[in-house]
Amino acid sequence: MRPAAPLHPRALRRIVVVIVVMGVSGSGKTTVGRELARLLGADFMEGDDFHPPANVAKMKAGVPLDDRDRRPWLVALRAAVEARSAGGGDVVVACSALKQAYREALGIDGGNVRLVYLKGDGELIRGRLEKRQDHFMPTGLLESQLAALEEPSAAVSVGIEGTPQAIAAEIQRRLNG
Repeated sequence: MRPAAPLHPRALRRIVVVIVVMGVSGSGKTTVGRELARLLGADFMEGDDFHPPANVAKMKAGVPLDDRDRRPWLVALRAAVEARSAGGGDVVVACSALKQAYREALGIDGGNVRLVYLKGDGELIRGRLEKRQDHFMPTGLLESQLAALEEPSAAVSVGIEGTPQAIAAEIQRRLNG
């Protein structure tokens, strides 16, 4: 019997990990997600960048999005994440992913796609939103997001009270644990 030929290193494909950092607007998804990506040496994607202009205009006007509005956004975001991860790199995605159906549309499966939920007190989040500038999401839409939120059962759930660096480090510790 001949020994098996050794595998060439390029023949071994690394498993790509996608981490979706979710929560309501103002929970820190972007800031924590960027820091987590830095810690992990992963790419970062901002889910808000994939909203069609009509969605942004609607939110700027203080009108909550409905499921029909979110469908093309979720499809575009999932396609972008799949394209980015097909290149072989890990990616951290900031995305509200408020409902289970949205998380399913994004392909969050607990395997290669992991979910991190940034959980916080409504008043803390409201205070953050009131201080935020240059963002299309008005503070008035927080209530609609909190009402739509279906807290995930299968996620790394982390409180938002600490600094972004401490929160990202905790997420990294828990994902590795």
